[in-house]
Amino acid sequence: MTETVNSPAKQRGARKSGIKIERVFSTEGVHPYDEVTWERRDVVQTNWKTGEAVFEQRNVEFPEFWSVNASTIVTTKYFRGAVGTDERESSLRQLIDRVVHKYREGGEAHGYFTSLAEAELFEHELTWLLLHQYFSFNSPVWFNVGTPAPQQVSACFILSVDDSMDSILNWYKEEGFIFKGGSGAGLNLSRIRSSKELLSSGGTASGPVSFMRGADASAGTIKSGGATRRAAKMVVLDVDHPDIEEFVETKAREENKIRALRDAGFDMDLGGRDITSVQYQNANNSVRVSDEFMRAVENGTSFDLRARMTGESIEQVDARELFRKIAVAAWECADPGLQYDDTINDWHTNPETGRITASNPCSEYMSLDNSSCNLASLNLLKFLKDDDTFDAPLFAKAVELIITAMDISICFADFPTESIGKTTVDYRQLGIGYANLGALLMAMGLGYDSDGGRAMAAAITSLMTGTSYKRSAELAAVVGPYAGYARNADAHKRVMRKHQAANDSVRTIHSGDHQVHELATKAWAEVMRLGERNGFRNAQASVLAPTGTIGFMMDCDTTGIEPDFSLVKFKKLVGGGSMQIVNQTVPRALRKMGYQEEQVEAIVEYIAEHGHVIDAPGLRQEHYEVFDCAMGARALAPMGHVRMMAACQPFLSGAISKTVNLPETATVEEIEDIYLQSWKLGLKATAVYRDNCKVGQPLADAKAKTEPADKAEPEARVVEVHKPFRKRLPKSRASRTTSFTVGGAEGYMTSGAHEDGELGEIFLKLGKQGSTLAGVMDAFSIAVSIGLQYGVPLETYVAKFTNLRFEPSGMTDDADVRMAQSIMDYIFRRLALDYLPFDERSMLGIYSAEERKRQLETGSYEPLPEVEEVSEVEALKDHGAEADKAPELSATVDVEAPAAKPAPEGAHTSAELMEKITGTAVDSPLCFTCGTKMRPAGSCYVCEGCGSTSGCS
Repeated sequence: MTETVNSPAKQRGARKSGIKIERVFSTEGVHPYDEVTWERRDVVQTNWKTGEAVFEQRNVEFPEFWSVNASTIVTTKYFRGAVGTDERESSLRQLIDRVVHKYREGGEAHGYFTSLAEAELFEHELTWLLLHQYFSFNSPVWFNVGTPAPQQVSACFILSVDDSMDSILNWYKEEGFIFKGGSGAGLNLSRIRSSKELLSSGGTASGPVSFMRGADASAGTIKSGGATRRAAKMVVLDVDHPDIEEFVETKAREENKIRALRDAGFDMDLGGRDITSVQYQNANNSVRVSDEFMRAVENGTSFDLRARMTGESIEQVDARELFRKIAVAAWECADPGLQYDDTINDWHTNPETGRITASNPCSEYMSLDNSSCNLASLNLLKFLKDDDTFDAPLFAKAVELIITAMDISICFADFPTESIGKTTVDYRQLGIGYANLGALLMAMGLGYDSDGGRAMAAAITSLMTGTSYKRSAELAAVVGPYAGYARNADAHKRVMRKHQAANDSVRTIHSGDHQVHELATKAWAEVMRLGERNGFRNAQASVLAPTGTIGFMMDCDTTGIEPDFSLVKFKKLVGGGSMQIVNQTVPRALRKMGYQEEQVEAIVEYIAEHGHVIDAPGLRQEHYEVFDCAMGARALAPMGHVRMMAACQPFLSGAISKTVNLPETATVEEIEDIYLQSWKLGLKATAVYRDNCKVGQPLADAKAKTEPADKAEPEARVVEVHKPFRKRLPKSRASRTTSFTVGGAEGYMTSGAHEDGELGEIFLKLGKQGSTLAGVMDAFSIAVSIGLQYGVPLETYVAKFTNLRFEPSGMTDDADVRMAQSIMDYIFRRLALDYLPFDERSMLGIYSAEERKRQLETGSYEPLPEVEEVSEVEALKDHGAEADKAPELSATVDVEAPAAKPAPEGAHTSAELMEKITGTAVDSPLCFTCGTKMRPAGSCYVCEGCGSTSGCS
């Protein structure tokens, strides 16, 4: 996208050369807005619990290809100005212009461009990418940039606190200001003396856990004060702190208190009137573990807890016992997570300035104390070409432009504290990342938990960070390296070599990831060459954030690094109403893997009905993994999440916001293994969540209760057990005999039916009488016949045995089934054609030769209905009457959505839809704004109804 022009002028005060912008996305002579079709919509948002309208703005303007959900979230969250006034924004054009014009202005003012023409081209390219949902800045940019408010662009903050009352009270104040603006912050409390140490006055110190109580109350108060979203915070404590056991058990003890109060009749749901009496609920807790501690866990040795002031050992603990307590607490309440200190600091570009001690609330931003990071995320699915390959060169061009814009924003940004502002300006931390990885891998026919999926994710992440640092080195030649670079130059270049070495160790699986990896390798070579000459403009470049609200703005199916939540989605429609659709990447993936259209249709219909792919007609079992999701019948194994994180982590400046989800039946030992394997695989942080481990979260009960709550349960209940009943065939029954040839092997099939025409038995003759094959076929025939007579539906057998592949296979002599993958494949296709009605066969993708011919001629497999001859006048009259009755669907139904049908009553998000289909509960909180069930996004939750998050950007 861009290239450096000349070298920086050496004379102080001379104007430095700028970055030459190349036109890649926009069209010369045409403004990006003039390339799309715009439409007006009404945005009305309702709280589904109360029925109360919580927001209304009519006649807002968006491109026609933006979904209703995206336009609703942007209107409610990002349009500025009082609703109902002329100052209120009412078009996406106004929003994008407000932001992009500020970025252009900042770039011009600080010497990033060679000319006004280059600045205008930068504006058009950035506008095009935002308009077409190729990427998005983090939420604070949309909230603040271009408004009269302070130009805060960062979503992630790290604070610091020392062992003094002044510092502790200042922590409360700084955190409060950050929460007030709707952002989150993290910090490490390990400098505060433990409750086992003495104060200078001779008294005993309170310890960090006691001060956490005050900060938690402050966060809860500010949260309930009506901020943009609820407060989010991270609290970290080093594993060698003497109060570590108290810290580990803090939230688990509170969870036990919640259970006791709930059982006593108190309202302990999230948002309930009594939950505020419980402490420590507004923060994510993490233990910062060292390699020394983890090796002690492996070896079963003791570990020293050290005084904060002197560093001397004041207590020895059994490392495995402490590690066990951490896992038990995480099993009970999902806290604490682990942060791996030595790994984090081994990848630190600024160790001469200070260690990395903490992270933001979602654990993706890890940098110096008193610093901040602005984020932006790319929509990976936008870079998937028509041939289902990833467009790596186009992706790299987008990264170059976005990194340039992100660095410009630091020039005009405001910060909540002076110390945060100074550190951020001096080190210029950026956090470029991506969303829709899960959807991209599925569309490419790659399983999330597969070598191919991990190789592609690693190559893309490497290309993104390599291109970012290449651009950072080019920017350093124009506007200079970051202020702290000189003292950290050797360390920074060492980390670049580590990234390059990790890239060299990636083992590509197929041509698609090989092409991406080749470009990444070239990018890292340029990083080393340009960095040696110019230095770097940015201390950090990339993270993987949860992309909650902005993910909806980009119409992403999946957030951050996450797999797909479920295969069936909830979709709002223009003009009102909602539809249940199968994720549009599913049919794309099926076509990529070679399935025919009739098979694709049948599989999609099956998924729409069942919510999963198990036993889907015609779908080969080796392809099941492509459609594995975070929830449902084929939920990904916990280590599948860990392995994907490990594949991408070596190519990120920061870390990954992600929670490893576990079933309710998971054990403490499994959590211990996840934490241990995460350390061994080189992750920087890991968090876990076991279903239903928290009481204080309202869950939509997927299994509706049919009896009143106050109705007493009877002491005893009689359970009637129904035994299967065998429906025998009459002594004399109709049958048909079919001779067949499959791959040169000849055989005969005789099928007998009941009086109502339902299949009741089959006999197969294959091989010589007395042979092993003949005996096996006789036994198979008897087993199937008995199953049919006991009520096993024929379509179940057809779904199970079609597409079964073994020899003999190949050409047949049957005009309706020209090719068969095995004898069984042929037999049950033939039985389906002979005994199943058209509707059931079509769901299985089985059609006769006549039906396939009809589809080619008319576009439909279905037989044409028999119609009576009517006069032309009557026909016109009937046509007019029907036209008057027909609902106008064009304005409300998205015709491109596969298997669309009205969403079940009571479902308002994909999470609730999943509960309706599967009958299982999704363990997520309800949205404070609109009352709908949220779904996981990284280590937080996001609401599909209104875009609210539990603290992420």
